[in-house]
Amino acid sequence: MKFKKLNLGQRVIEYLKSREGQRFTAREIAIWVMESYPEACREKLEKSRAIKNDDALLQQLVAEIGASRPAMQKREPGLRTTEGRPRKYYYSLLSDQDEVDALEDRGKIVDSSSEAPGLVSSRKIHEHDLYPLLAEYLKGEFSVYCKRIDEKRSSNRRGSGGNHWLYPDMAAMEDLGAEWHRELQECVRQYSVRRTRLWSFEVKLLLNRSNVRECFFQAVSNSSWANFGYLVAAEITGVDTLKELRMLSAAHGIGVIQLDSEDTSNSQILIPAREREVMDWEMMNRLVEENADFKAYVTLVRQFYQTGDVREADWETPARK
Repeated sequence: MKFKKLNLGQRVIEYLKSREGQRFTAREIAIWVMESYPEACREKLEKSRAIKNDDALLQQLVAEIGASRPAMQKREPGLRTTEGRPRKYYYSLLSDQDEVDALEDRGKIVDSSSEAPGLVSSRKIHEHDLYPLLAEYLKGEFSVYCKRIDEKRSSNRRGSGGNHWLYPDMAAMEDLGAEWHRELQECVRQYSVRRTRLWSFEVKLLLNRSNVRECFFQAVSNSSWANFGYLVAAEITGVDTLKELRMLSAAHGIGVIQLDSEDTSNSQILIPAREREVMDWEMMNRLVEENADFKAYVTLVRQFYQTGDVREADWETPARK
């Protein structure tokens, strides 16, 4: 088969259709193209002055897949992509809401990562699996200490729904003076200068057009007490979803983190949160009164201000490799 007859976009769609629901990077798809259509790829290499070797050809195919993505999606609505890095391509006939429901019900993401091209591994992951991964990312990147806030450890004094969207999934403390000289740390502690920033996180497996606004305003609701509020997702699908998040963030200041559950070092802040200088002490008091985990979190922050030291064992344990 000659490459000029290959129709790269059509082959990408056919490949993903035959592996419905599985996620692949453009590079993985390009490797499959080179293995499946070697003669056509060799012809493309020989006819091009710019492409000098197989590595350059692979990069060219990756670029062409990325460039043709909008046209492919217009032609084939079932072709979908994740946002963040690396972008992954997949095919699904499920509605956006059905995708969310299916993922939450099964706790399953099918991914091609770390496998040879054409082979797929499936890994089951649940929302609670993301908490230590988030703790690992935040500790490594920002020296932020995390504490899990379990809504099951809350009172029901306000009746059913009384504490709806009240608690974040995780709360964290950032030591602003971690790199300071010990003498300056003691000086700041004595003069009651602010030494921390407090963070709040709402964690989701998947954000798409069907749940993005609900999840975002859940993060708005349960982070009003903190200096920084973030919505965290293991997967964000659809360009429109990211556009909506940017619009909402501009209005409300909530940031967005894309958490890579395979390799936390590839996680990234897609939208930085806007810092709140004034703490909402009344809301914090409500959380302390209603939830034992949040009370323990506040106790750890208080102890830090008293001693200037952080006992890492008291905080969320990062994921172990």
